[in-house]
Amino acid sequence: MDDLIRHPLAYARRLRDWSQTDLAHQVRAAARRRGLRAGTTRQRVSLWEQGTTPDAFSQELLADVFGVSHDHVSAVSWPHWLPGYDALAPLGKGLTITVLRGAAQMAVDRRAFLTFAPAALGSLAWQWAALDPALAAGAVGRRQVDLAFVDWLESAARHLTTLPTAHRQHTGPLLDGHLTTVVDLLEHGRYSPTTGARLHALAAALAQTIAWHRFDNEHHAAASRYWHAAVHAAHQAGDTDLGAGVLSDLGYQQIWLGRPRPAVEILDHALSRTATATARSLLLVRKARAHAMLGEARDCYRALALAENSLNTASGEAPAWCAWMGPADLVVDTGRCLSDLGQTRRAHEQISEGIRLLPEARNKTKAVFFAYEAGSALEHGEAEQAAHLARRSLHLARQMGASRCVQQIRSLASELAPHRSVGGVDRLLHDLATAS
Repeated sequence: MDDLIRHPLAYARRLRDWSQTDLAHQVRAAARRRGLRAGTTRQRVSLWEQGTTPDAFSQELLADVFGVSHDHVSAVSWPHWLPGYDALAPLGKGLTITVLRGAAQMAVDRRAFLTFAPAALGSLAWQWAALDPALAAGAVGRRQVDLAFVDWLESAARHLTTLPTAHRQHTGPLLDGHLTTVVDLLEHGRYSPTTGARLHALAAALAQTIAWHRFDNEHHAAASRYWHAAVHAAHQAGDTDLGAGVLSDLGYQQIWLGRPRPAVEILDHALSRTATATARSLLLVRKARAHAMLGEARDCYRALALAENSLNTASGEAPAWCAWMGPADLVVDTGRCLSDLGQTRRAHEQISEGIRLLPEARNKTKAVFFAYEAGSALEHGEAEQAAHLARRSLHLARQMGASRCVQQIRSLASELAPHRSVGGVDRLLHDLATAS
């Protein structure tokens, strides 16, 4: 899984098949070539890969090792100057089909790091908010796209994207095939601007769903590529709500990876062009969570209030990508925000209430929410209840094959380990040891 490599330094190292010891040796050698000495050890490299920022001298030596110019190091903050980050294709340059094709053909790289720098994602969000699309038509001389076939593709895609998460081992390959077919039609077919908009919107919806599949299995590089492609396709289709939703998914990924500041920037741009109240509510909830992680209580509460107002005033049919958003989601995420802001008792009450409100069919969301509730229970010293809730979350996550949810429980288990004498904790740790 991408989760095995959480830092770009580890990714840059693995690209060269170097161990941490090998990299430490390379850094010391780079210092000797300058007539200097460096005390870099494997332990120091390990600290860098855990989030410690190297000092300026160490970054110069690392730049020498990886062949990166010092001007680039000075212009780009650590760790984003390291090898391994890809450039995002700019919107409005006729690159939509190229980006979609690249995502559709991408094999899951189990060693890949998240390959888009946060600043690049912010730039993509700004472009989306500022640029208007130009609807495309298929070139003359190509085979005319059959509208009945487009109708069927749209119907099949709606059905596939709304099937229960437990069926993903079967729906995943079908979604991949549908996206490839749609990209083929866009690239090789002849169609009117109206049909082109339909095909681009369909490509965006398929890419968005596939991205969530990859994200739930912690294939973060693949997920970000599919979301990137979906932003391009939604923009080309002129579907601002869908584009805002996909951008907010990229923001959510940043939140999940512990990067709330770029998430706020992305979500601000996404909110600038949302039209549907339900969509705005979801994006505001995600923005509130990012503010809470940053300790920005006033901005968090404001976003939550706006989210509640948007949800309460929503009328008509919500877009498919956010039709599930409801009171349960708002209440649980409010609880998560309160927890991040240190209000643990109110947080526990909110999360518990939200789970009671959650529809029975939403098992993946329930797995995530049970993990939240387990963490909240542990904060209140209720280790036995926390272990019970964590096992429920783990059971659902394993049923769906969602390793992202399993990882949530693994993180919680390290905090539960000192409570082995409490009922249920040993059983949870055993279940985790056998989890794939």
